[in-house]
Amino acid sequence: MSPKKRLGVLTSGGDSPGMNAAVRAVVRAALNRNMEVYAIYEGYQGMVDGGDRIRKFDWNSVAGIINQGGTIIGTARCAAFQTKEGRLQAAHNLVSLGINALVAIGGDGSLTGAYVFQTEWPDLLRELAETGKITPEAASNNVPLAVVGLPASIDNDMYGSDLTIGTDTALHRITEAVDAISSTAASHQRTFVIEVMGRNCGYLAVMGGLATGADWVLIPENPPDGENWEEQMCQVLKAGRDSGRRDTIVMVAEGARDRQGNPIHSNHVKKVLEERLGEDARVTILGHVQRGGSASGLDRTLSTILGCAAVEEILSDRDKSEAVLIGMQGNRVARSPLIHCVEQSHKVVEAIASGDYEKAMELRGNAFQEAHETLYTLMQAVPPSCRSDFVPPPGEPLRIAVLNCGGAASGMNTAVRAAVRLGIDKCHTMLGVENGFKGLIWGKIKELDWVSVRGWATTGGSELGTSRKIPEGRDFYAIARQIEQHNIDALLIIGGWAGYESAYQLYRQRENFPAFNLPMLCLPATINNNLPGAEHSIGADTALNNIIYASDKIKQSAVASSRCFLVKVMGRYCGYLALMSGMATGAEQVYLHEDGVTLHNLQRDLEHLIRGFKQGKRLGLIICNENAHPVYNSDFICSLFAEEGKEVFQVRQAVLGHLQQGGDPSPFDRIQATRLAAKAIDFLIAEATKESSAAAFMGLQGDRLDFQDLGQFPTLTDRSYQRPKEQWWCHLRAIADLLAEPVSHP
Repeated sequence: MSPKKRLGVLTSGGDSPGMNAAVRAVVRAALNRNMEVYAIYEGYQGMVDGGDRIRKFDWNSVAGIINQGGTIIGTARCAAFQTKEGRLQAAHNLVSLGINALVAIGGDGSLTGAYVFQTEWPDLLRELAETGKITPEAASNNVPLAVVGLPASIDNDMYGSDLTIGTDTALHRITEAVDAISSTAASHQRTFVIEVMGRNCGYLAVMGGLATGADWVLIPENPPDGENWEEQMCQVLKAGRDSGRRDTIVMVAEGARDRQGNPIHSNHVKKVLEERLGEDARVTILGHVQRGGSASGLDRTLSTILGCAAVEEILSDRDKSEAVLIGMQGNRVARSPLIHCVEQSHKVVEAIASGDYEKAMELRGNAFQEAHETLYTLMQAVPPSCRSDFVPPPGEPLRIAVLNCGGAASGMNTAVRAAVRLGIDKCHTMLGVENGFKGLIWGKIKELDWVSVRGWATTGGSELGTSRKIPEGRDFYAIARQIEQHNIDALLIIGGWAGYESAYQLYRQRENFPAFNLPMLCLPATINNNLPGAEHSIGADTALNNIIYASDKIKQSAVASSRCFLVKVMGRYCGYLALMSGMATGAEQVYLHEDGVTLHNLQRDLEHLIRGFKQGKRLGLIICNENAHPVYNSDFICSLFAEEGKEVFQVRQAVLGHLQQGGDPSPFDRIQATRLAAKAIDFLIAEATKESSAAAFMGLQGDRLDFQDLGQFPTLTDRSYQRPKEQWWCHLRAIADLLAEPVSHP
């Protein structure tokens, strides 16, 4: 038999929430594939130092760390590794332990170091052999060094991945802080200047600005136009005050600069606002708060998926002479040459330094550019018709109606706000329909102006109201009449299954009711994430985080009393919330309707739990979808486990209920709601100019935004279970099972 492959894993550079989840995934995925794993403490410093800084890990070495912030194996700057002598020592330490594969988790500087080390590896081993520090056989047997990089940086400044590990959690910290600051700012009619991280990347400032409804944002890639940018900023902020706004939020990236390359400091912004506007201004520098704390649900799942993919890359048959970066593009794992990703990331910094801001924005990608453009529109205090530079756009103005339908989902208000303001910005009249299709039937329709949606970006629930009413019979006549009476030219439906089903029924009635031949579009918003054509529905991320944070607390309670908790989550017949929360919390088992539940499986899981608790296990966590099985439901499972395991452990059930629907939307939901709303308004305006108007539903699939004909709704869905026939996330079941093996794992 060939010797086991030995893998080293390290975290380097600034710590990022989610690093522990990545380490856990690498360790357990590698052990599952019969590899030996060594954790390298304190990053490259530990690699140079060797000794007890490089420790063999087993299955339980990473138990209970998925929810911890920071990195349990540490990180440190290492000047020695930047020298040839330091890298020689690091190579000697790895070869001495037989380590010939490396997973480096960090930012561009850390991954650049990994690339250099891998490139020099053959020469380093040759020199070590020539000096007698290792044998020639050891030198030949350990070439090449397989190197995989995982991008971990809260700044999201690494090319090759849409999102880097830690970014989403940093956005959570920013939105939580700004939401809290906004309330005290409004109480005193104050202005707050919020400084966020981002030395050479404005991602946190732009997305944080979108998510919090900031009134002005300054970033390094796109400085404000003109030498007198302060005056432009003051004009916009004054207009906001004049319109009745009680608080003002200015967000500044730490690397913000003007067009001449001069730094823009938060204290300078404060001084300008005090002197020119007489504002009572305060500065809040969020600093390392953005790095700290438990990782968000998105960061935990991202880290887990990437960690497992890194191990598969190392074990693949592909050439190991080139270091690779494993990132996520859309919802798909993407493999790229590491050096290319590093070079592209450095090009942005070079473009900023040289004053080529157009190039810098181009290199950030279309999504970043579109987000910045949308942000600039939304942060204006008044609609375009009230501004001095207003030029009416071509074409006839439309009357676009917006309604929510289905269960409440955090992010609905964010989507409505964005749709209303972006529609008004294009000189169209925006109408709000109260209480979904009930309101459309009853004529509960009102015009929404720029100010009427102020503050909606950050609030959960539905200010317009929503219902699960699906039109039938005489309802169609009533809806057609309301459309004609209010001269509605287009309809935007923001909601879940009931919204899609209602839109489809209107679509089917087009021949009977000519009023329904208007552009219609469904924007996905449901915590169940069970809609066709959309891999992420607005509200699902917020619900997922609610489940995860509740489960983290439940685990703390369970460990004190040797208990197993069964957590019942929503989702109807869609297991998305159950599976993703199970993977993000390290649950022992997840029960889904898609998999089915059998008595045999329950007996097996029960035996695992009993054996685990007998071997010293102190807590158990099981996630169950609310409709996993009509007979073997959460009550049955809880009773079975309690009776059969009563000599070893206690069992409790936690039904999270509507806690999952409540709360302010997560940053991801706010950003996605804004992005989809912007695309939705453009779609409806374009369709209104055509002779035959489309009826469609929209959504992100991978890295693409697709619009699909509403007529395809029945063919793409299992309507008996109200979910798509194909669900992208089902393949993640294997990862959840792999990482959640019981403590008796060899």
